Parts: sequence; C-alpha cells; structure tokens
Amino acid sequence: MRIETPKNRGQVSLLSKILLFVFIAMLPLLLSSPKSLTASRGMDRVNGVKILVLNYHKVDNQNISLSVLPKDFDRQMKYLKDNNFHTITMDEMYAALTEGAELPENPVVITFDDGYDDNYKYAYPILKKYGFKGTIFVITSFLDRNQPGYITWGQAQEMESSGVINIESHTVTHSSMTEQTDEQLRYEMAESKRDIEQRLGKTVGFIAYPTGTFNLHIASLVKEAGYKGAFTIKYGNVDRASNLYALERVPIFHTEDTYRSFLERLQYVPVFERLGWIKS
Repeated sequence: MRIETPKNRGQVSLLSKILLFVFIAMLPLLLSSPKSLTASRGMDRVNGVKILVLNYHKVDNQNISLSVLPKDFDRQMKYLKDNNFHTITMDEMYAALTEGAELPENPVVITFDDGYDDNYKYAYPILKKYGFKGTIFVITSFLDRNQPGYITWGQAQEMESSGVINIESHTVTHSSMTEQTDEQLRYEMAESKRDIEQRLGKTVGFIAYPTGTFNLHIASLVKEAGYKGAFTIKYGNVDRASNLYALERVPIFHTEDTYRSFLERLQYVPVFERLGWIKS
C-alpha cells in the first residue's frame, strides 16, 4: 500500500494538471472531423507548406504491426484521394524546400522501407488505382541475393519505369549506422547508391536511415556521399524548418483499428505542431 505524503500529493496534483491541460488542448481534435483537421495542415507563413510524409513497411495479410492489410492500405489511399491530398515526388518536395517551388494542396509523400515483395504485389497496384506515387527505400543486398520476401531488381525496374514508384536507398545491409566505422558508413551509402543507379539508370538522391538511427556526423557523411536528403522516423511534418538530412515522417502501423489509428496520426501532427510539442 502506498502512503500518500505531502511530496507525492504535490506530484499527483502536478500530473493531474498536466493531464487536464492535454485533454483541453486535444478537445478540438476530438470534436472535429478528420477532413476539417487535415484541411488545416495548410501553409506556415515562415516555414512554407506542410508536407506529410507517410512511412510504411509491409502491405500484406500478416497480423503484425509492420504489416498493413491490403484492404486497410486501400482504404487509407481512398481517404487521401477523397480528401484532396496530392502525392508528390521526392524531387518536388526538395524543390519546394530549397527553392520555394509551388506544390499542390495537401501534399503527401508515401514511402516504404526495406523493399518487401508485397510492396510490388499489393501497394504498387493500389497506388496506381488512385493515381498516386510512392517511394521505396530498398536494402540493395537483399534484392536478387537469396533473400526471400523482397522485390527483385526486375520488379524495381518495372515500378521505376512506370513513374508510380521511385526507388531510393536504405543502405546495402540495413545495419545500424551508429554502430559502424566511417569506412563502413561510406561503403553503405556509396555502394547502395551506385548499385541502384547502375541497375535502374537513374540518379539516387535520398536515403532512409536504417532503424532511424543517425547523428550529425552521419548526416554529414550522407551529404558528402552525394545525397540531397535523408529520412528519419522522427514524427512530424516536413517544411522549410526541417533539416534536409533528418526529415520527419509519420509511421503507419497495423493496430486493432488500423483505419482509426491512421486518421488519428494524420490529425495529431498539425495539433502537436501548433502546441509546440514537435517542430512547428
């Protein structure tokens, strides 16, 4: 049994005040419709347009957090389509951030990490169905090299050529970058970039940090390797205040109510930014 003292009574009181503040701050969110909140994402007069970057992994029928069911992914894409979201490419995002290039209303970048074969089987046709574009960050050593469950270079070429999917780097081996030497890091960055460029005949400009781990030194090596930007798993919108080598994303997972979770994540980002809890 816990004995309540004046000290812990004060702690409980402070916690209660914090929870009350959070509830009051979130009340407009709870009472508003998804459409009205997403429409408010809008433009920041200082930092420009807010770009929503969604982060997926698998799109298949496994009952695990990283696997969004195809029917759920389809429903999420339909929501974006019905609510006037427009997918943009990495280069369009980069031009907006660095040159102030104009973007469509409610811009969204759809990304997938690792390069699972279900991205080709399920996500790719669903994106085509809604006229959307996406980016897959691939682990290059896993393509065509005795790693079942990942896309092949042939599938990567097909998707890249279609204009629907953009293939970018997720390094060679998906090893945590904070646990590697500079020599290993340079290899992971340069070799994956070179491999994609040679096999697909394109320029690779972006990388996603494996497991999201990085630091400022690693970011400097990414820039040195010729990348224009790098993505983390930090929660938030991207705008001109973002670090190009630490770009924010909104991760999407399979939950007990995946669609509700998806809507909540879209809604929380602008609310949290207005409250100053994440970068505004």
